[in-house]
Amino acid sequence: MTDAAFPMQPDGLRHFPAPAKLNLMLHVVGRRPDGYHLLETVFRFIDHADSVGLAVRADGRIVRVSDLPGVAEADDLSIRAAHALQQASGCRLGADISLLKRIPQGGGLGGGSSDAATVLVALNHLWRTGLSRIALQEIGLRLGADVPVFVFGETAFASGIGEELVAIGAEPAAYLVLVPPVQVPTRTIFQSPHLTRDSPAAKIAGFPHTDFRFALAPGRNDLEPVVVAGYPEVGEHLAWLRQHAPAAMSGSGACVFGAFGSVAEAQAVFARRPAGMEGFVAAGLDRHPLHGLLDR
Repeated sequence: MTDAAFPMQPDGLRHFPAPAKLNLMLHVVGRRPDGYHLLETVFRFIDHADSVGLAVRADGRIVRVSDLPGVAEADDLSIRAAHALQQASGCRLGADISLLKRIPQGGGLGGGSSDAATVLVALNHLWRTGLSRIALQEIGLRLGADVPVFVFGETAFASGIGEELVAIGAEPAAYLVLVPPVQVPTRTIFQSPHLTRDSPAAKIAGFPHTDFRFALAPGRNDLEPVVVAGYPEVGEHLAWLRQHAPAAMSGSGACVFGAFGSVAEAQAVFARRPAGMEGFVAAGLDRHPLHGLLDR
């Protein structure tokens, strides 16, 4: 994959995709002494993505050239990712950064983490810093537990706090994603006294590369009962979707998704949704679109 795949646009930036993810299952299997929860989950990317615009600066400054409503620049994971890469690599170059958001915020689809990972991977390429995929994953983990999988770049079984990753296979699938009109604070859900924290740990042998079936039958999400109890809109969207397909909540919500054999099937169901119900249809991806920018 070369720079020709991401040509300079009229705005002076090269635009790189930052895809959303779905959690095809999510189990909470314990809690560390520092309060972080131990998880087992399956991440899959979909072809619904933010767009990250980047241009290299010679003066070393990291500049956000587009506004992100509700997110201060100091809290913007994309900006923090660029600074973290500068510090880790010693690079003296800078960057202009622009975000075009398509992934719902606060929906459990990993938008902010995906944006940060795209900045790490793309700037590592544009700055010619030469850091390995593993090194970028380590930088990403300091930004957030979901960032490493977007750098890893493949459908993955994840354990630990989400950073221990094993590539797995997945069936082709399309997903109907519904976006309830609420934002669910992740911290609140994980702090709930009603959260199940002792799901039995899976054996990785139970997730062989050639025989993985969650793509068309989403598994249990231990966070779902807590979210549904606090946000009935999520339960209403799930109930409607489960009339048409195997369905689950992604991450800590609020978005929910159903799995279908084809985009056409998913679109046909989406067309019958109740008035006021929002969402989109996306295809599952085996690899992150930027996977080819890293060969290690």
